[in-house]
Formats: sequence, structure tokens, C-alpha cells
Amino acid sequence: MSGEGDWWFDEAAGPMVRPYAMTRGRTRPNAPNLNLVTQVRATRRPSDPSTLTPEHLRIVELCQVPLSVAEVAAYLNVPLVVVKVLISDLIERGDVQTGALFQTSEIADTKLLQAVLDGIRRI
Repeated sequence: MSGEGDWWFDEAAGPMVRPYAMTRGRTRPNAPNLNLVTQVRATRRPSDPSTLTPEHLRIVELCQVPLSVAEVAAYLNVPLVVVKVLISDLIERGDVQTGALFQTSEIADTKLLQAVLDGIRRI
């Protein structure tokens, strides 16, 4: 029963699944040290995808290339705390891992570091 005025319902209603339902009521991730810039990378395809929610599967799919927690939240269009809880679930299962993309000790070019510092100072 769709009429001319019904076109706005889906977009105006917001997410069809509320954040507390995605996290089963949890508000804190089990994995410590997840912040906006923490890099997340899928370690493998989930061995049993039927045990994961669509959001978990989407995170694994997105993280075939390393992404920050903030980027994952943006791609899923859900609050950051929800993404942290979902990523925490995947860490516990071994489906994703977190960490830095590179170690700062590996950067030996002082000219590059100076250019970055100069750029930051200009901001």
C-alpha cells in the first residue's frame, strides 16, 4: 500500500536496526585500545559466516585492506561505539586484527619527518 506521499518513510525513519540491537545491548568493546585511528585488517574469511551478523560480515569485507576504526564507522554509517563493539567481537573470533600500518622507527628519512612537522605547524 504505497502512495505518492510514502516515498520519504525509509530515509526519514533512520536506521532500520537500532544500534543497541546490533550490539545486543553492549555499550563497551571487550578489546581495549580501540580508538579512531586504530587500523583494522581482516585476517581471513570468516570460517562460519552464518554465525555473524550482516554488520560483522561487512566489516570483514571492508577490512580486506586496512582501514581505521573511524573509516569503518563511516562506511557502515553507524555510531563509532557500535563499530568498536562489532570489531571487538571479530578480534575475539580471530577474523580481524588491529595495529599500526607501520612502525615509526622504520621512518629514517629526516627530511620527510621535517616536512610533515612543518606542514602541521602551518595548520
